[in-house]
Amino acid sequence: MVAPALAVRAGLRALLGEESDVDVLGESAWLGELDELPGELDVLVLVDGGLTGVGSAREELESLLESAAQPAVLLLTAESPAPARLLAGLDTRVWGVLPLDSTAEELHAALLALHNGLLVGPPELVEALFTPRLQDGELMREAALEALTERELQVLQLLAQGLANKQIALALGISEHTVKFHVSGIYAKLGAASRTEAVRLGVRQGLIIL
Repeated sequence: MVAPALAVRAGLRALLGEESDVDVLGESAWLGELDELPGELDVLVLVDGGLTGVGSAREELESLLESAAQPAVLLLTAESPAPARLLAGLDTRVWGVLPLDSTAEELHAALLALHNGLLVGPPELVEALFTPRLQDGELMREAALEALTERELQVLQLLAQGLANKQIALALGISEHTVKFHVSGIYAKLGAASRTEAVRLGVRQGLIIL
């Protein structure tokens, strides 16, 4: 596993250690610290904070994957989908994306799915990663208009009002965990890297009522 925070690595190690069919072969704070991956590695678990940048991270990942027997890659990410985009088209057997606050059961299920050759991730984020993008990094206007669901439009409207995830969850009667999924979907579909950019793009495309 690769995660910059010692507490995160310890937490993941404890969660994974509870499963009899999962072995942690090693850990690191940064991709750049790894010279090669264990040949018997089945799934490489990454936390997006351990990626020094999308460009350099892709090069580091590609270099590591060349030295291993094509392990799957599981990315645990916070709200921004930007790190997840480097997985699409990566020369790896299969990959997955999960929120950083996923439960032990979700994490274990994801590892089993990846082991069996399945893509893993929230449908709205995985779908958005495969949506054609313009060269400047923004989704085509038509694609964005079609991609945002009614719930995502509601969340985007509340983002424009400056509400935090917890406040949005209360306003819509959903969990904060679900709000994070919707925010990630909005970022991916609009091609945004932050709340401010998502709101700006939403206003430009007429998705937000001011």
